[in-house]
Amino acid sequence: MTTSTLPRNDRKKPLNWRRIGAWVLVAVALAVTIAPFLWMLRTALSSNSALASNAGNLLPADFSWGAFKRVLGLQTTEEAIADGGSGAAINFWLYLRNSVIFATVTTAGQVFFSAMAAYAFARLRWPGRNKVFAVFLTTMMVPPIFTALPNFLMIKNLGLLNTMAGMSLPFLFMTPFAIFFLRQFFLSMSREVEEAAMLDGAKHLRIFFQIVLPNAAAPIATLALLTFIGQWNEYFWPLLVGQDENVRVLTVGLSVFKSQSPQGALDWSGLMAGTLVAALPIFLLFIAFGKKVVNSIGFSGIK
Repeated sequence: MTTSTLPRNDRKKPLNWRRIGAWVLVAVALAVTIAPFLWMLRTALSSNSALASNAGNLLPADFSWGAFKRVLGLQTTEEAIADGGSGAAINFWLYLRNSVIFATVTTAGQVFFSAMAAYAFARLRWPGRNKVFAVFLTTMMVPPIFTALPNFLMIKNLGLLNTMAGMSLPFLFMTPFAIFFLRQFFLSMSREVEEAAMLDGAKHLRIFFQIVLPNAAAPIATLALLTFIGQWNEYFWPLLVGQDENVRVLTVGLSVFKSQSPQGALDWSGLMAGTLVAALPIFLLFIAFGKKVVNSIGFSGIK
């Protein structure tokens, strides 16, 4: 049997070097992304006193759960010092509660008001609508640090420093990205049901709550997830406004924990354990809803 008469499946396919190169790049990118988390886990599972003498070891140095116990408040100061920790305390559960409240409140506000603004830009007709939308989008190019001082002065004048309200207010309303994200989806929705509702006498407010929002459940859930992750990781503004421990969030609490070194040495094991525990909720959210995020972003026209 000659080569030309061989079945198509039996013929050797030439190597696709582009595909191989793409997979190599993906593998390198994946390794670069995962390596820091593996190193954090290795450090968190090590005894703090053994880290210096085993700096190049990829496995935990003197394996111990002591760092996680310190972070979760399951060790006394004496036990922490004996385990190689600094003896510094972190009120993890209080900071976790504050982070949940801060991220949840700001996420709910941003998603709700952004959805209303996106509906106005997508469905309502008013003079200068597209121009206002274009100007509004340009604010995405303004670095957040430029608005930090005016916002701080406003919160201070309102007497809301060291309060959850003061931390949440600047993030409570619409953002350009959220409006753009939802507007793209609203523009792709069919108008037939809305027009039928208008013929039955329904106003825009009723159409928005009873027709538009239920049909936009998937992109709204995606936006809520992305917003929650961003607010969970917020550091500078809570540090600036929420100095009091009663309103301190996890990101600020870990920074304070890092700066507290009664023994003169940083508790790297405890810090890495705290960072991993703080990142765990976001990691679980991505596992549960990661596919939905990718699908919704593609469907909304963001490439």
